[in-house]
Amino acid sequence: MTRLHLLLAATLALLPSAALAQERPLADQAPPAAYRELMRCRTVTEATARLQCFDAAATALQAATERREVVMVDRAQVREGRRRLFGLALPRLPIFGGGDDNADDNDGDRVDHVEGVIASARRNANNQWVIRLQDGAVWTQIDGHDLGNPPRAGLPVLINRALMGSFMMRVAGQPGIRVRRQQ
Repeated sequence: MTRLHLLLAATLALLPSAALAQERPLADQAPPAAYRELMRCRTVTEATARLQCFDAAATALQAATERREVVMVDRAQVREGRRRLFGLALPRLPIFGGGDDNADDNDGDRVDHVEGVIASARRNANNQWVIRLQDGAVWTQIDGHDLGNPPRAGLPVLINRALMGSFMMRVAGQPGIRVRRQQ
């Protein structure tokens, strides 16, 4: 299973708890019980009892992690998840700092653009471009602008956030077209 699959599984597993959290900031939410128990061990003063407490708490935390009751990600993994999910409409999840398109995201990890390489490009029934990138993301043109040079496999793209939740794609440095992420 790839990291993306694990990240998506963790995200889906957190959906019920995210709904219960009622969009409280992550800092306001209590950490998992297994983590709290591990931190409680720091208050044990007697050395042998402290070691026993840490051993038991670490074993419990490891078991909870293996059962996927607790999922740990670092900032780099969150940023990579945001990059891979860039452009998709996501629920406001605490794991992502509120959601991919969160306008007040000020933690320094907001992804405002992605770069990619075209794997394939075709026109749809509306004569708009449908562009699949090598990372599997599929973007569909939503405006009527035409590209001077048609997109083709191997060309680089740059996708930027635009106004009001939209996205602009530049293919090989050409003027941008407005796009929406499909998958």
